Amino acid sequence: MKYDFDEVVPRRGTSSYKWDSAFDADVLPMWVADMDFRTSPPVVDALRKRVEHGIFGYTRVPDAYYEAVVSWFSRRHGWAINRDWMIYTSGVVPAVSAVIKALTKPGDSVLVQTPVYNCFFSSIRNNGCTLVANPLIYEENSYRIDYEDLEKKASDGRVKVMLLCNPHNPAGRVWRREELERIGEICIRHGVVVVSDEIHCELVYPGYSYTPFASISDDFLRHSVTCISPSKAFNIAGLQIANIVAFDPQMRKWIDKAINVNEVCDVNPFGVIATVAAYNEGEEWLVQLLDYLKGNYETMVEFCEHHLPDFPVARLEGTYLVWMDCHSLPFSSEELERLLLKDAKLWLNAGAMYGEAGEGFMRWNIACPRKVMMEGLRRFRSFVCKCR
Repeated sequence: MKYDFDEVVPRRGTSSYKWDSAFDADVLPMWVADMDFRTSPPVVDALRKRVEHGIFGYTRVPDAYYEAVVSWFSRRHGWAINRDWMIYTSGVVPAVSAVIKALTKPGDSVLVQTPVYNCFFSSIRNNGCTLVANPLIYEENSYRIDYEDLEKKASDGRVKVMLLCNPHNPAGRVWRREELERIGEICIRHGVVVVSDEIHCELVYPGYSYTPFASISDDFLRHSVTCISPSKAFNIAGLQIANIVAFDPQMRKWIDKAINVNEVCDVNPFGVIATVAAYNEGEEWLVQLLDYLKGNYETMVEFCEHHLPDFPVARLEGTYLVWMDCHSLPFSSEELERLLLKDAKLWLNAGAMYGEAGEGFMRWNIACPRKVMMEGLRRFRSFVCKCR
C-alpha cells in the first residue's frame, strides 16, 4: 500500500500543543517534536476497535504487548530483550527522571553531551543532581565526541550517571558502534551507569545504522539502562507509553520503586494497543515515512544551498529534527525565535534551550508535508532578506 505523506491534515483546533499554543492562527509551528502525518493505519484501526468497545477502565498490560516489543527489537535491530528486563511507564521523560532518582542521590552529578534534549536538564535538576556537560565538537556541519573531556568528566567520583541520546537530538547524529564502544569503555572504567534515551531509534536514514547501546556486549548490558518508545516513529506521543529496559535485577528493583514513587507506574489502554499494532503491523508505513522524511531533508538542504548559503544545516543521520547554524545573524537564538515568531509567523526552537553549546543554532521539525516545510523555508528566507 502506498501512503500519502503529502496530505495536509488540519491540526489547529484539536488542542494540539504544537499548533494551538500559537497566539496567531497564521503562525506556522515547526518546533515541538511531533509529526503532522496521520499514524500508521493499523494503529488507527486498532484504536478505533478499542473505542467502539466503549469502556475505558484500568488496563492490564498483556503478554501480547511484551511479545510485540521483543519481536520488533529482535528482527529490526538484532537486540534480544528479555521481557523480564522491561518496565513500562508513561513516557521516556518520566522514565529518565525515574531512572535518575533510582541511581543517584541529591548532590550527585549526571553527565550529558550538549547540545542535547532540554528535558534532560529538568530531569537532572528535579532530582537534586548537578549537570556536568561534555560538549560535542561541531565541525564540517556535524558533531563528534570529545573523548578526552568525557574521560576527565567521567572520572569525577561525583558523576554517577551519563545520559546518552542515541540517536542524538538535536545534533542529528546516529552514533556509530565504535563511538558507543568508546563511551561505554570510559563509563564502565569509572563506574558510571549509561542511561540511553533511544526514543528516536527507528528514525534512521540509509547509510547509517542504529546500535542499541545495551546490545554491544554483556558488560554494556549490565552497566546500562535503556529507554525506548514507539511514540516518535509512529507519531503517538499523546498516548503516553514507553519502556525502560534494565538487565541488572537490583537496578530494576530501584527503578521500579522510583516509578511508583513518581506515580508513573500506570499506562492507558490506548498506548498499549497502539504499541502492539505499530510493532506488529506498522513496518511498511515506517519504511515509507523514512523515505519521505529523507526527501524533505534533501529538499531543505538544496533550498539552503541556493537561497540561504549563510545558514548551513547539520548532516541529518537520524530524527526529523534539523539543526541550522544561524551565527550569521546578529541575534541570540532566543531573540531569533522571538523575532521569527513575531515578524515571520514561523515558530522554531532556539538552540540555547539545548544548553550553552546550542547558542547560535535553531532547530527545525521537518516532519510535515513538503509544501508546508517549503512555506516555512520561504518565511525564513523573507525574514533574513529584511534583516540585511
